[in-house]
Amino acid sequence: MTVQVRFLPDDITIEAEAGEPMLEVAKRAGILIPTGCLMGSCHACEVELEDGTPICACISAIPAGSKSITINLYTDLGW
Repeated sequence: MTVQVRFLPDDITIEAEAGEPMLEVAKRAGILIPTGCLMGSCHACEVELEDGTPICACISAIPAGSKSITINLYTDLGW
């Protein structure tokens, strides 16, 4: 199933397959998501879904069940 993935704040949209690793989709779109441990522990790759849910991109895949998804690359970390 093809999913439209929109990356904010640059407003770049790319097609991806459900289950495709999020980091690979971002790379194909020309977007660099910083990484650290690549195991989800350090949260260097944390992004935010359109509903405000924070996720670690290094261990996440494009979810199935929706035709589009928005990923905000810059979350408010509250620092």
